[in-house]
Amino acid sequence: MKKAEPVKPQGVNRVVIAVWDMEKSKKLYSDLLGATFHDSVAEEAAELGLSVSISWDAGIELVSPLPDCDSKVKRTLEKRGEGLIGAVWVVDDIEKARATAEGLGIPIWYTVDYSQDQINKYQQGRFSKFKEYMLDPRTTYGVETIIGQIEPKS
Repeated sequence: MKKAEPVKPQGVNRVVIAVWDMEKSKKLYSDLLGATFHDSVAEEAAELGLSVSISWDAGIELVSPLPDCDSKVKRTLEKRGEGLIGAVWVVDDIEKARATAEGLGIPIWYTVDYSQDQINKYQQGRFSKFKEYMLDPRTTYGVETIIGQIEPKS
């Protein structure tokens, strides 16, 4: 199989931080940076055993395990403690980026592909396109590497 050409990242959209106490963590970053958090993707995150809160203005996504749920984040917190676990890089061609990852033998761990109704519900209607591929962290040096095509509403 021919190796796909890499895409150029447009920058980091947000960093992902694993925490035990969501409310305490939101307060810290709100007090420190003036960050405004949105408890978005609640239903989808709950399916993964997570609570998620995103500050689009500060570029922070906080993830915390739900009580009595096993999750990748819970296991990461138990093993490594709280801290930075990943980053979301924005690219202009998400499918080309996916093909590049797969050409490098990097499996896709999870996909988020929101309709405009879901964007309106989960991302406060900020975007016209929101699609992300979470790459298997076992193949990206333990870092949850997420590639996304996230286009602001014009």
